[in-house]
This record gives sequence, C-alpha cells and structure tokens, in this order.
Amino acid sequence: MSISSYPFDGQAVSEGQYSYLFRELASHSGIADTEGGPDFRVYGDGSGMQVKVNPGFAIVRGHAVQSTAVETLPVAAASTAVRYDRIVLRLDPTANAITLAVAQGTPGGGVPALTQTDSDVYELPLATVNIPVGAATIGSGDVSLSRRYLGNTVGGWATSTRPEGPRTGRLGFNNSTQMWEYWDGTQWKNLAATVNWNTIEGRPTSFTPAAHAHPWAEVTSKPTAFPPSSHNHEWDDISGKPSAFAPSTHSHAWSSITLKPTSFPPSSHSHSGYLTSGSTIAYANGSKRPYNNSASGSDWYAVWVENGGDFCRNTSAAKFKKNIRDFEIDPESVLKMRPVIYDRKDTVDEETGATKEGRKDEVGLIADEVNELGLKWMVNFMDGEVDGLRYDLLGVALLPVVQRQTAQIASLEARLSALEAGRGAS
Repeated sequence: MSISSYPFDGQAVSEGQYSYLFRELASHSGIADTEGGPDFRVYGDGSGMQVKVNPGFAIVRGHAVQSTAVETLPVAAASTAVRYDRIVLRLDPTANAITLAVAQGTPGGGVPALTQTDSDVYELPLATVNIPVGAATIGSGDVSLSRRYLGNTVGGWATSTRPEGPRTGRLGFNNSTQMWEYWDGTQWKNLAATVNWNTIEGRPTSFTPAAHAHPWAEVTSKPTAFPPSSHNHEWDDISGKPSAFAPSTHSHAWSSITLKPTSFPPSSHSHSGYLTSGSTIAYANGSKRPYNNSASGSDWYAVWVENGGDFCRNTSAAKFKKNIRDFEIDPESVLKMRPVIYDRKDTVDEETGATKEGRKDEVGLIADEVNELGLKWMVNFMDGEVDGLRYDLLGVALLPVVQRQTAQIASLEARLSALEAGRGAS
C-alpha cells in the first residue's frame, strides 16, 4: 500500500516509523531540560581519569533515552600532547541502543568531529574534555559543557489555563490578553511589552524647546533702549573725517613694483665654511692643492676619495685591520681581463652649461667586464650600478698569477735538472 497509518492496537510499528513520528513532535535532538539544568550534565571531580554524567532524559533523532543514576565514564590516559575528547550520547540503530560514549581526540589536534547521520550512528554532544600533558585526574575546570536542548512547541491558552511548570522559553498566545507571552523561568512576560512613558529607559529629564515666537507684549524685563545693530553710512554723511590716511600693513606683488633695479650687489658675506685654507685655494673643493703641490718629503701615501667627497690616505698596516684571512683569487679570471684604449665622453658643466670635450686615447680596463669576470671586489658601484675600478688593487689581483707562474717555473727547472742528471749518469 502507498498509504500507512500508525500506531493502532494490534498493529506492528517499526523503529523507523516511531523515529519519524517523534522527530516531527520534537523539532530536533536535545536534552529534555531547561537550559543550564542538571540533566546529562558532565563534570570532573578530580577522582581520576574519568568523568561523571548526571541522570536525564533526551531525544536523539526521534529516539528516547533515559538515565536514572549518575554514570561514570573512563577517559584514556594523557598523551604526549594536549588532547580533546568529546562526551556524547551515541545512537546506534544496529545495536538498538543509545549509550554514553567518549569520542577520543587526536593528540595535538582539535576537538573531534561529531558523527551525525540520518539513518546510521548519530552523536549528540554533551561536553568537551581538555586533557593536558601528564594529567592524572579530570577536574571541573577541564570540562566544557556543550549540551543542546529540545525546543518548545508554540501553544495557546487563557490566563487561567496557562501551562503548569513550563520550561524557560515556552511561547504561546494568551487569548485573555490578546498578547504573545513567554516564560522567562520566573514569570510570564509579554513578547512585545506595552510601552508607556514610565517603561521607557534612557528618557531625557528635560527637553530643548522647539523654534517658536512670543508677542512683544508678553516679553518681560525687556530693555528700554537698544544699541544700534551693524549698519552703514554714506561717505558724504560722515563729519570730522581726516583729509589723508596712513597706509595700513600690506604687501605688493613683485610684478607690480616699478623702477626696481635690474641687479643687486651681494651683501657682505664670507665663504669660510666652504674653504679649507682661506683664500689661498682657488677652488672650494681643494682640487687645485694636490695639482699645484710639488713632490717633496720622504713618506708617500695613495689618496682615496670617499663617496662623500672627502680625501683620505690609504693605510695598510695590520694595526688598522682585524679579521685578517687568506683571500682566494682565480688567476684564470685575472688573465681574462682585457686592456683597451678608449675616448672619454664629452661632459657638460652644471654651472655654465658649457660642453667639455672628453680625453682621447685613454688606456685601461672596462669595469663592467671586470665585474662579469667575478672580480667584483675591484669594482666601484654608485647607486647600485657599476661606476669605477680600483686600479690600486690590480697588483693584488696579479699576485696569484705571478705566484702560479713562479711555481710552474720552479717545477720545470726541477724536472730539467733531474733530466740532465739522468743523462750524465748514463
């Protein structure tokens, strides 16, 4: 038959039919208790690796379960990392039972997922147990409750026939008051309470008057005379005015000034902040001094120019150095350096704008090529680009080449001497 009805006397009713019926009566699975009540409450009392569960009644996917005594559930020993276990009511249709169970989590993992199928195993969560490393007991602070509660059906009644002992949140329509009301756990309250002035919270104690007007006759304590308001007078109506006026503080645009000079002599000033030895140096940067200075003295230094523009002497004694260690130089890379002859590009003087012709037929190396040979330590960089070459380090670069050739010559001489000695013996 395509139509069936149940339950009736003498009629066999299946588990699935009863489950379907009760799932329509209870909107979802949950504990049959007021929220926060004692039914199926899980707690730890520090008596060992176990938790206890209060008695209670619940509906799990249309099936009823009732416990009439406190149950004790053992919890697995602590792991090498923090573990979270779930305490659940587990519906197993195959076993025809709903039992209290521990869903053990993974050490170092999160709270295990619930198994909730529509026709097989279904788990209703009661609590989560936090099991620290090395724990030997489960205390009250290790248990977090996660019970879900059955919903309440909507009803209708008169004030005199309200439900007795309702659960918190019970909702219904009161025909006596024509109001929707609910039970808050202590009393019935209107779902949409009547609003009057006394029940309004945060109402002001006084009100700013709206824009309005008063007739002159109703105004009290008004003055007998009034100072004049802001107004204007024609120039001709003013008496005793001066014949001339001193100008007030003001300014003039440069373009509006007439008869201004075409040039201005500089005021008294000096350049001592830019010169190193008064007026005896022709150029402020000091470049004429080394150019005009003749060679004399017994000690000589190579002069370096720092990237800030300062001169400094090149020192090389061990007292100026630290972390001294051998530096490997590839002779083959040094031998690949290419001597070239070239012309300097013309330059433009930034002050005068005049073009200065570059020098011709200079001999040297190309810093870009030296950098590509892996001899970066001989190259100067400016703003991240190849700029110059440390020619003073060229002798250092040639040392391994000379040392290798010296070793090769010594080896050849030794072999030649051995060959000549062999011939003399024969």
